Amino acid sequence: MGAVRKVVSYLGLGGVDPYDEAYEDEQYEDEYMPASERAAKRWRSTVESSRIVMVQPLKYNDAPTIGQHFREGQTVIMDVTGMPMPEATRMVDFAAGLAYGCEGRIERIADRVFLLAPAHVEIETT
Repeated sequence: MGAVRKVVSYLGLGGVDPYDEAYEDEQYEDEYMPASERAAKRWRSTVESSRIVMVQPLKYNDAPTIGQHFREGQTVIMDVTGMPMPEATRMVDFAAGLAYGCEGRIERIADRVFLLAPAHVEIETT
């Protein structure tokens, strides 16, 4: 049930049909969506999640940019070579916490370059 309908119902300003919840369920919408639209929706989410973003922060205040990309499900390559060592250390600590908190991974791929991978991304090392 939508938030507005819940408030209206709580305040007693109108009747709410309990069966409306089924119509607002995304799974229900997907089930009756034409196959071409379902495929396009899956393709868009796959394209977005397969995107890799390269970020070269210059100061610790650039951390929200990394967090935003990672929380959107994008793989992030973070290059902290342009940062002073104390700030680079803080940034790596932030990235490690971000990866842990979102059930992702962080891997060092070069000197002061790190890969942040969301949970749905598989990393294979050889």
